[in-house]
This record gives sequence, structure tokens and C-alpha cells, in this order.
Amino acid sequence: MKGPVFFIACCCIAASLLITSCASGIVVQTGSASPPEVLQYANDWPLPDHDYAGTRAATNSSIGSGNVATLGPAWSFPVQAGGGDSGALAGTNPLITGGTVYVEDMLSRLYAIDLATGQELWSYDPAVGSPSQGPIGPAIGWGKAFMPVDLSDLVAIDLTTHQKVWDTDLTFNRPVGMLIQPVAYDGTVYASTQPGTATLGEYLPGGAGVLYGIGQATGEVRWSFDTIQSPDLWGHPEINSGGGAWMPPAIDTQSGTVFWGTGNPAPFPGTADYPGGTSRPGRDLYTDSLLALDHLNGSLEWFNQVDPHDNFDHDFQISPILATVPIDGTPRDIVIGAGKWGRVYGFDRATGSILWVTLVGDHNGNDELATVPDDPIAVLPGALGGVETPMAYADGTVYVTNDDLPTLYSASGYVAFVGNVSGGRGGITAIRADTGKVAWRQNLPSLATGGATVVNDLVFVGTYDGTIRAFNRTTGVPLWSYQAPAGINAWPAVAGDTLVWPCGVGPNASVIALRPAGTGP
Repeated sequence: MKGPVFFIACCCIAASLLITSCASGIVVQTGSASPPEVLQYANDWPLPDHDYAGTRAATNSSIGSGNVATLGPAWSFPVQAGGGDSGALAGTNPLITGGTVYVEDMLSRLYAIDLATGQELWSYDPAVGSPSQGPIGPAIGWGKAFMPVDLSDLVAIDLTTHQKVWDTDLTFNRPVGMLIQPVAYDGTVYASTQPGTATLGEYLPGGAGVLYGIGQATGEVRWSFDTIQSPDLWGHPEINSGGGAWMPPAIDTQSGTVFWGTGNPAPFPGTADYPGGTSRPGRDLYTDSLLALDHLNGSLEWFNQVDPHDNFDHDFQISPILATVPIDGTPRDIVIGAGKWGRVYGFDRATGSILWVTLVGDHNGNDELATVPDDPIAVLPGALGGVETPMAYADGTVYVTNDDLPTLYSASGYVAFVGNVSGGRGGITAIRADTGKVAWRQNLPSLATGGATVVNDLVFVGTYDGTIRAFNRTTGVPLWSYQAPAGINAWPAVAGDTLVWPCGVGPNASVIALRPAGTGP
């Protein structure tokens, strides 16, 4: 999730485990360890991907195929926060709890917006000097909002007084930043750093992403997990960097396991002195991996590295999805992961073993090269390609968007995108989660930078050109489209009859709300 575009989850039940089924095959897990806001407003959108399983599936909404043709604007909330091609609202997901929408812009400003009217209720402005590149956003829990500020600090804001409660710098004077929307669970806020800083750039030598469990009450670091297994960055800390998580983890609240997808190693593919990644020989663990960690102490339960020695910036960064599906006649707990290599994986949740792999989008074969030639070659999926934005899941099917935009690489380094971002194409694929077989595909004329979101019998997709589309999620038939006031590189939240979508690219950046029979501005 890097480059010029992207930088660019009922009543409170206090003492028992509550497991509800949003749709067949979706296990949405909450319990006494969940923040009261997540328990109380489970039917809203209290977590970045709706629930701890990461399904991005809203089945309590009144929006569906019967009224989607009438979906129109209810309100628009303007946001101006710079960010260049990344826009004012990049990679953030609004949260909705009890009639309030929470969203963070690229200047790390937190807005509380009335869901019914779109009016600002209050805001918190840390007055940072320069915009982030995203993805960033808030987490909500225990009367506080937790959010990354200025790429370095995790900050807690009191939801009643709107004042800062604590501020924890997670960079520790290292060349790293924080670009992630955190998740709150069991008294802990889960976040990560990535290689690079706001002022000096990305993939600085010595920058290694770290996963953190932060105490929600005081901001103390309860545990950390270095996503680079090698303490000296594979022998060349003066050159190499990598790892970290760009998107929120999924949490199995029954087992207490937190699942993370990690970023790529660098430099990619290499430098003049160390072409083709020779400064980081071997597998470059734990980059491009799915990690399963104990949520209490951060200890590693298992990992599976899907792309050893990645030379092409192919992060495995997408938030994992937890599901239970019948495999060979027996219900099996799985975790689904994906990333910029354009491959979607089904893993056994207990062991990490791969059950199936499915390719999405265009592949020209160069993405599988073990040796990078000296002369530039076009690689597809490129650095801005494959699966860039979140997946969704319902009824045994995972919905995956993809981006098709080649990148030129030579052995000594990155050259350029082939064409420009606005000319890229995308698509959406529906994949059976038990077998990995494709149920349907649809091509899109613009990059699918708005993720996938299930709403009842629909799946919504947003593209970089500002178009929002709804498909029948069983057949893939397109049912509706809407031209937003700005380009899209963030993903929506849904509560009741309202779809809330940040549209952050261009001069009319705004958070918009769409409702059946909406006739607003």
C-alpha cells in the first residue's frame, strides 16, 4: 500500500461469549473482551472491517437489490487535507457507532459526524505540519478513539471531552512510520509501524516494521513483534528495510489469535551495488507473510511466507478474513489472505497450511521471475497492482478487487509505472472459500481502489475515477452505479439505511452518505 496513490467493525453482554451469524458461514465473534462500543453497536460498523473476522459484510442494512436503483446522496461532508495523488482521505474506513460517524483525514484530524444529517458534531485537530500518505484511521473502544498521528504517534482521544488522553511515539528514533488503522480488543490497541518516515521517504535503510500491542488505558507498549526475523536486516542494515503491516489484523476471539499480513522487503529489486536483491539473500523472513500471534503477548504461533525474496514490492498486506467452510464434508476454520502479488490464499487457521491459491487480475509471468534482468522489464501485477484494497466475505464466498497497472523494473531498481494511475484498470472476482474456484469475475475501467463491501445480496466496489458500483453478489450482474464528487481510494462503512464512503482524490474531497431515495446534495 505505497506509491503515489496510497501515500495514497445488540446490547452489551458483559460476561459471556457471544457468537452471531451475519450470514451462513460468517462467524462474527465478540465477547466480554470486546470494547463496550463494539458489543453495543455490533449492527453498525464499529471496527475497520465491520467485525473481528474482517468480513466487511453488513446484513442488517435496509439496502439491497430491491432498492439499490434508488440509492442517492443524503449528505456530503467536505474534507480538505492535501495529500497529492493520495488525496485527503486515503485508505481510511469510517467507523459508525450509535448514530455517529468517525473518520480521520490525511492531516490526522478526527471528525465526529452525525450519521443522520452529515453535520459535524466535534473534531480533534493535532495540527500536524504535513499530510500523511495513508492508510490511517481510528479505532473506537472504552470511551476513546485511537488513531495514528503524523506517522509516528498512536494517540488516544476521550470521546466525551474530545481531549488527548495519551500519546505514544512508536518510532523509537528509528527510520519508520505508522500507516495503519488500528484495532481495539481485550484492553489492547493493535497497530504497526512500516519502513519509512513522513519527511524523509519510504524504505529508508534500517527501517523495519514492528507489530505492537498497546495498553488502551495508558498507552504503554505491552508487547512488540519485529516482522524482520534478522536483527541486522539480513546483513546489510545500511541498505535493507521492509516488513510491517499496512492494514488492520483479524482477531479470532475464541482462540485469542491475531492474524496479520506483512509487507515486502527492500530495496526492490536492488541497487547498483547489490542488483536483484543480493543485499538481502535468502527468504527475507517475515516479509510477505501471514502471521498468527497470541493476542496477549505477541508470541508467534505460526507463519506462512507466500512470496520468499520478493523483488517487486508485492506486499501480502490485505487484512485477513476468518471463516468456517465445509471442506471434504467437514467444517473447517480458515483464514483468507491476499496482497499485491495478485494471489488469494486459503489457509488452515490452526496450522497455516495452504488449502488453495487463486490468481486474480492480469499476470504477465514476469512477476514470478527469480532473477531480474539488467534491462527494464514490465512486471504485472506491478507495485500498484494485484489486490490493493480490502476483501469482503459472505455465504462461503470471498469478494476480491484487483488493480492492473504494470511497473518497469531493472535489477538495480524500480523504474516507473507503465502509463499513469488514472489509466489503470481493475476488476472484482468472487471466489468460493472452500475450494478457491472462481464463481464470477467483472472487469472495471479504472483501478479498484475502494475495496469490496457486502451489503445483503449486493457487493459494492469503488474505483479511482470516483465511480461506485453495486453487483449482485451471487451472479456478478451489475445493478447500479453512481459518480461520486471525487476519486476514491478509501472504503466504506454501512449502518441501517446509510452507506458512508470517503471520496478523497481531487478538489471536491468529501465523505458522502448514500441512502435509498436519497436526493441530497
